[in-house]
Amino acid sequence: MAGTTNALQRPVTLTADLEAVIGKGPMTRAQVTSKVWEYIKAHSLQDTKDKRQINPDAKLGAVIGKDQISMFKMTAAVSKHLS
Repeated sequence: MAGTTNALQRPVTLTADLEAVIGKGPMTRAQVTSKVWEYIKAHSLQDTKDKRQINPDAKLGAVIGKDQISMFKMTAAVSKHLS
């Protein structure tokens, strides 16, 4: 695979639900992850007792589901909104 771009650096297309949270794509997977975390921190969506848990608001819930989610499972949920 020499000469191909790293998957994290390749621009991806975002769904409308994800764009509502982090802005217009295309952007790289690394940028998507960074912007999702900016959103989580800006809206205080990390659980106060367990910072590994995310409590989505309505906008983020449209992307990762309405229920509390582990930050480790969140990346997989977000990647369903990338193409």
